[in-house]
Amino acid sequence: MSNAEITVLLVDDHALVREAVAERLERETDITVVGTAGTADEAIRLAFESKPNIILMDIEMPDMSCFDAVRQITAAQPHTQVVFLSGYVYDSYIEEALAVRARGYLVKREALETVVIAVREVAAGGVFFSDAIQARIVVKSGSAGLASAEQTRASTLTFRETEILRHIARGLAKKQIGNIMNISVKTVDAHVVKVMNKLDIHDRVELSRFAIREGLVEA
Repeated sequence: MSNAEITVLLVDDHALVREAVAERLERETDITVVGTAGTADEAIRLAFESKPNIILMDIEMPDMSCFDAVRQITAAQPHTQVVFLSGYVYDSYIEEALAVRARGYLVKREALETVVIAVREVAAGGVFFSDAIQARIVVKSGSAGLASAEQTRASTLTFRETEILRHIARGLAKKQIGNIMNISVKTVDAHVVKVMNKLDIHDRVELSRFAIREGLVEA
């Protein structure tokens, strides 16, 4: 590729991580970091402004779901490819990453040089997964899926229901959840009932414990 042909938007809520990865990428003559963001909301705005080739996005974001953010971005900009970063290897994360057609998933213990390699590989039309992720998936003809076809309880939830579960696990009240998701308390109630029925868990404390065990939120 010619110089500065690969444009990257870097999204991570930890400033030190953003700075370290951005500095390493900028050493490459064919890669340009067009922006950095600390929240998913900011990532959406910058993605629409800069239209990057690749978004490197942390999975554990403090505001809205990173997966919902990616859906908004790629619906408007299908040329933008996504590589997720995470310190965790959870099936629920991998399932959601693959569901939004991510082209890569890197664990944060990887060397920065590996991030550079991943960016180039994805920019060239390929995929790149850390070994720990690769062990859980099967890649065929550029697409990927979990190696196990067995459906987990968490995977039976819709994306909206998963987001509701995350908010419950964070201890938010239904009114707070409604305000964040821009839906009524009545709609929140309906989603909570569906979540409880699908998981066969009918207690908010147990729902929180389930979400933590599945890696949907941090303990």
